Amino acid sequence: MERTFLAIKPDGVQRKLVGEIIRRFETKGFTLVGLKFMNVSRELAEAHYDVHRERPFFGSLIQFITSGPVVAMVWEGDGVIASARKLIGATNPLNSEPGTIRGDFGVNTGRNLIHGSDAPETALHEISLWFKDEELVNWAPEIKAWLYE
Repeated sequence: MERTFLAIKPDGVQRKLVGEIIRRFETKGFTLVGLKFMNVSRELAEAHYDVHRERPFFGSLIQFITSGPVVAMVWEGDGVIASARKLIGATNPLNSEPGTIRGDFGVNTGRNLIHGSDAPETALHEISLWFKDEELVNWAPEIKAWLYE
């Protein structure tokens, strides 16, 4: 099964959307295998957003992700990376379809509620940044037989 990293950003936490966001992934049928409610250190934030280091918005990204608590998660399922990206919606909430997290709740690109890995390599890297192997739970929910052939 494929795994992806998702993080509900400080705006999603402050707006009390954590339960709603988790519900959408559970309802879709994905399996939660890692969960942390945490404050993000500057070091972790810089490692996570390293691909944007040379961009003019890097400093504001770091400031924002460290401004309040984050819910870091690892989800598992068939096609979970691509499916999560569809559930999340476009980076700019104004371009996100209704029914997506950003389309339903987002207003501004700088406050777009949630991060999701964009590729298998990115997911592996991000999961290893945010979680130790022993923090991930390998389990098979009973519903799995009703989701996969």
